[in-house]
Amino acid sequence: MTRESVPSEHKSGWFNRFLSTVEFLGNLLPHPITLFALFCLFIIVFSGIADWIGLSAIDPRPEGSSGRDPDGVIEVVSLLNAEGLQKIVTGLVTNFTGFAPLGTVLVALLGVSVAEHSGLLSAALRRMVMGASKRLVTFMIVFSAILSNTASELGYVVLIPLAAMIFHSLGRHPLAGLAAAFAGVSGGYSANLLLGTIDPLLAGITTPAAQLIAPEYEVGPEANWYFMMISTLLIALLGTVITEKVVEPRLGPYNDSEASEPLNVHIEQLSPIERKGLKYAGFTFLALGLLLALTIVPENGILRDPETGLVKGSPFLKGIVAFIFVTFAIPGFVYGKVVGTMRNDRDVIDAMSKSMSSLGMYIVLVFFAAQFVAFFKWTNLGTILAINGAELLQAMSLTGPEVFIAFILMCALINLTLGSSSAQWAATAPIFVPMLMLIGYAPETIQAAYRIGDSVTNLITPMMSYFGLILAVATKYKKDMGIGTLIATMLPYSLAFLAGWIILFYVWVFAFGLPVGPGAEIYYQP
Repeated sequence: MTRESVPSEHKSGWFNRFLSTVEFLGNLLPHPITLFALFCLFIIVFSGIADWIGLSAIDPRPEGSSGRDPDGVIEVVSLLNAEGLQKIVTGLVTNFTGFAPLGTVLVALLGVSVAEHSGLLSAALRRMVMGASKRLVTFMIVFSAILSNTASELGYVVLIPLAAMIFHSLGRHPLAGLAAAFAGVSGGYSANLLLGTIDPLLAGITTPAAQLIAPEYEVGPEANWYFMMISTLLIALLGTVITEKVVEPRLGPYNDSEASEPLNVHIEQLSPIERKGLKYAGFTFLALGLLLALTIVPENGILRDPETGLVKGSPFLKGIVAFIFVTFAIPGFVYGKVVGTMRNDRDVIDAMSKSMSSLGMYIVLVFFAAQFVAFFKWTNLGTILAINGAELLQAMSLTGPEVFIAFILMCALINLTLGSSSAQWAATAPIFVPMLMLIGYAPETIQAAYRIGDSVTNLITPMMSYFGLILAVATKYKKDMGIGTLIATMLPYSLAFLAGWIILFYVWVFAFGLPVGPGAEIYYQP
């Protein structure tokens, strides 16, 4: 649906004018891939100018620290000269192949793809939602939607249309079901009980950003696991309350005449063979869990670190992507074998190949994002901006936990026009991770705060990649559904998630002093 086709009543009012402005500004932005290419060009030119004017910063690291200049001064290294051109040309390939998120995301996705294409994930979501009692159906829809983030687009493609159908079959407004699922899938993007492909992706971007200050620092995919798990319960509860107390009463009773076409809603129940497949996949998952426990629970477990056990640096946490691969791929194949969607190794290979073939745009994005991150590091611009930014925060006395409110709000605002999580973090992490490290906060804590801002405004930005798909599903049930109406419906979720998540962040991290993930520190100490 184009802007011109949206009814006039959805264009009036200050809020809808604001949304139209956001959409207009977002449309002015080039594609994220083009944006990173322009960022790279800008850094090359700006590094030459900064070098010419003598931009520098005093290195805050103690004398003798790894990577510290003997003179204690960090100067800009120009890429706008012969040496810079040589470095760019010779490093173009290695920047790409050495970009940490690339390999980890591909490996994790290979396992998830088997579970997805075999039908395991879809069946598990349908079982959770359709098996819930009428009193719990809203909670289970939001909860299942959050868990669906593990398999990227599955929640958008399967669960959101299914939720609308379930609500309609129960005599409730189908758009309330759609909104509940949309809130869980998109607004709860950074909450989950399981680690998925987004976790190694973000960690791989945070690590080189942190290494601008601490060259040996490593951020693992599990960095925010504890906070993600408690956030799952929060978002599921908030999503349920907003749906039943705000959104559904506002929508009122539903009349089938509002639909754009005659509704023939049929919810396909799980077949006996699908139930059998889920049972065997569950047994397989438990068996894998038991085998894993034998390697990490005993004090002499082979995946424990002799000194630190299971915390940061253990073989288990370093290899967490391998376990994501195994725990999705093997149960996925078992399910497929039982129901007949996978008969042999060829079917597994085909499933993996299909997922890899859909990553063309992501790989192109990674190529340019990797160059951007490398250029930032080579020129020292990220470090200098971080040091000067940290000094500004200290001068303004903004070094306490309250700095994260501004940081989260800034990330939420940027997300309105740059909807890609990886693109936004790749662009901002090289500045804000070292900046906040310099005033005393650990990269894991910073990344957790970023993920809040990156999630809560997914619901109200037309720049979100699946927004058009959601609008198309919504118009099936309400023929005059417009962009402004959809965003206005989702706004209560966005505001509630933002407020609730910020409160949880402060209570969890600063009031109780709990880590956001295994072995993660709250504060950074050089």
